[in-house]
Amino acid sequence: MDIVLGPFLQLVVMVLDLYIWVIIIGVILSWLVAFNVVNTQNRFVYTVGDMIHRLTEPVQGPIRRVLPNLGGLDISPIILIFGLIFLKGVVANLYYSVA
Repeated sequence: MDIVLGPFLQLVVMVLDLYIWVIIIGVILSWLVAFNVVNTQNRFVYTVGDMIHRLTEPVQGPIRRVLPNLGGLDISPIILIFGLIFLKGVVANLYYSVA
């Protein structure tokens, strides 16, 4: 069982790492769009922003609904990253207990 479970848990940790980077890129891209550094009229920028929005919004949306209104400040990416880091630690501890 260790032969299958070990690499699977490593894959889960890598996917969580990639998803954290997608969230960070989404935050930076939203700042760049808000400060008019990049323009969403550019097809590539629009495509990347739309893809990141589609990847992160199903998870960040419920977090936003639970959080109180802080005006223009959105802390849902921070809370999501903290949750993913916690989940990554749980999976890593599970991997080390299996290995």
